Amino acid sequence: MEDDSGGSLIPSLTGKLRVVPLGGLGEFGMNMMAFEYEDHLVVVDCGLMFPDSELLGVDIVIPDITYLRQNQSRLRAILLTHGHEDHIGALPYVLDELDAPVYGTPFTLALARAKLAEHGMAEAIELREMQPRTPFDVGPFRIEFIHLTHSIIDSGALAITTPIGTILHTGDFKFDPTPTDQRVSDLHTLAEYGRRGVLALFSDSTNIERPGMTPSERGVRERFSEVMAEAKGRVLISCFSTSLHRMQIVADLAAEHHRRLCFVGRSMHQNSEIALEMGKLRVPPGLIVPPQDLKKLPRDQVVAMVAGSQGEPMSALARVAVDTHRWATVEAGDEVVLSARIIPGNEKAIFRMMDHLYRRGARVHYDDGSQPPVHVSGHGSVEELRLMLNLVRPRYFIPVHGEYRQLARHRAMAEELAAVSGEVFLLESGDILELDALGARRHGKAPVGRVYIDVGTLDEVGDVILKERRRISEDGIVIPILAINKHTGAIEASPEIVSRGFVPLDGAGGLVESARDVVLRTIRQSKIEEVGDWGMIKDKIRTALRKHFDQETGKRPMILPVILEV
Repeated sequence: MEDDSGGSLIPSLTGKLRVVPLGGLGEFGMNMMAFEYEDHLVVVDCGLMFPDSELLGVDIVIPDITYLRQNQSRLRAILLTHGHEDHIGALPYVLDELDAPVYGTPFTLALARAKLAEHGMAEAIELREMQPRTPFDVGPFRIEFIHLTHSIIDSGALAITTPIGTILHTGDFKFDPTPTDQRVSDLHTLAEYGRRGVLALFSDSTNIERPGMTPSERGVRERFSEVMAEAKGRVLISCFSTSLHRMQIVADLAAEHHRRLCFVGRSMHQNSEIALEMGKLRVPPGLIVPPQDLKKLPRDQVVAMVAGSQGEPMSALARVAVDTHRWATVEAGDEVVLSARIIPGNEKAIFRMMDHLYRRGARVHYDDGSQPPVHVSGHGSVEELRLMLNLVRPRYFIPVHGEYRQLARHRAMAEELAAVSGEVFLLESGDILELDALGARRHGKAPVGRVYIDVGTLDEVGDVILKERRRISEDGIVIPILAINKHTGAIEASPEIVSRGFVPLDGAGGLVESARDVVLRTIRQSKIEEVGDWGMIKDKIRTALRKHFDQETGKRPMILPVILEV
């Protein structure tokens, strides 16, 4: 094996490389993997996962980093493949405990910097820029970033050359032949590593169940153009706020169809500002208008990109759907495009939001299989996964980024090819893979798990039960019980307030009455769609009571609204 200077890298006969997946195998999200050689350790990605609806009070889920705490003195770097939340979202929580420089491409680091700034950590963390085809050393590891296309720009794979061989980690990828930024995947460098010899390939498995090739990001342009051409009113397009490809397509079409462009929602506004400042988003002067100016423009002269494609209760699009957004509204004749896949677990929230949009007279376009599409995946399908294996031709292969069935199907496909000369390992988070001159093998388990986080703090909660016990032991629990007529939104009886471990309500009649008033006022000030949406109205009651009790008592009890449908 040769390095970039033409010298040879003699494989070590005694050293061992350990690969420790701390998240992202057998699950979607929380992508994090450690690579160790002797007294040095680097981590690839640092992602989060969004919680299931059953995890009351939990905002995000991050990997348990017990293993990294135990090996903190050996941690040399965190390497980021791209800027999606499931790859960078845990950075503030991990770097609050661990000290290591963070490497990423320019746009990825810009997103990471903004995330760290929200936690007051931007100045404390060293961010180092990576560029394609520019190798650098971290201890005994030689790292090279290889540009690959994905649904976010500045994405790619990592080639990690160690004394016993080269590891290639694909990150998330697809082979898009016509990306909006005209930067196609670097197949030449992948093939060159394959020619030199790759010890192990870790490859994205997300779309192993989809045959063929994933369409180009430009595939949505035709449908977007049709919608804008036919629209009699306002056009609202919702996608993930990191989808710079979609932003560019919408910006280009807005200019073509003589519509002004507006970004609505905190994350959409923040990421578009970052992209504009970096020159990653190209928009003609005067095209963009701020949200507060929307009402001043004719509805047929505006296209808005709105955050909230997954129906999150307090997101911009969810508030637009029930007509509670400060600036953006939907009326009869407007077009709403949901340009994102439905993440499993979000179906109810998304379809509920769509129902609200239809009630307001909008026409909703979503990923229902119709052509041309409103959404294309950012992950490679079966033929792209085959191509990756045939280009790299590794000795060992490990499928990553997917649930267990997807990893298993990726393994089965790899075993059918002649591209893998050695064994295919089906690992899950915590399984340790050891590689040396004698081969590769499983070697024990690392402590892994999920840590539940309340956004706005750096407090970790071991599990939901522990979180509930801690909250109850400190400030107690309050359960407001309401009987609401689902059809009229009317409260059928005065709310009942039940408390445990908070304050003795027998002697606090004034507090009980004021709490009832807060609940009643919240219901009165909500629209009928909100009252009929149990998730949204519970969240509003919870927020209002939490603020009220904090002002009145200085305590923040856990509040669990119960709604009885009558």
